[in-house]
Amino acid sequence: MSDTAQPRDWSETTSADLSLIMRIIPHRYPFLLVDKVRDIAVHKSAVGIKNVTFNEPHFQGHFPGAPIMPGVTIIEALAQTSAVLVGLSLDLVDKNPLVYFMSIDKAKFRRKVVPGDVLELEVKVLRGSSKIWKFDGRATVNGEMAAEAEFMAMIDLGAKA
Repeated sequence: MSDTAQPRDWSETTSADLSLIMRIIPHRYPFLLVDKVRDIAVHKSAVGIKNVTFNEPHFQGHFPGAPIMPGVTIIEALAQTSAVLVGLSLDLVDKNPLVYFMSIDKAKFRRKVVPGDVLELEVKVLRGSSKIWKFDGRATVNGEMAAEAEFMAMIDLGAKA
């Protein structure tokens, strides 16, 4: 898409499949940690879905015989969900933005996430501007809290993925 293309109004978009997710964020296998995003309310909130499967590379070493999704990857999945939300909120589809963590606060891990789980990644905007965003994130499995955190990120449109 050229830089002169007319901006699209994403305000009515309520879900993003894998194809749209990959048009918004630069992550790819094995580090793309969101399979779809639903319940999108631009500038407000979204819910990412991560189907946790045994064939993911981190399970080879975390831990052999007792695979557990690392807490840092759960936080990253929350961040990727929020990046999709920001991408739609700011019309960044096909514009190759990069998103960088600025802070992670109040992170707590409540239950193990294991292969076969469906991780729901709820993110809510606490503050948002053109470049700096703050979120409240909660990851659940079957309604049970797995992890939670507040985090801030910066959008960089100058870098090319």
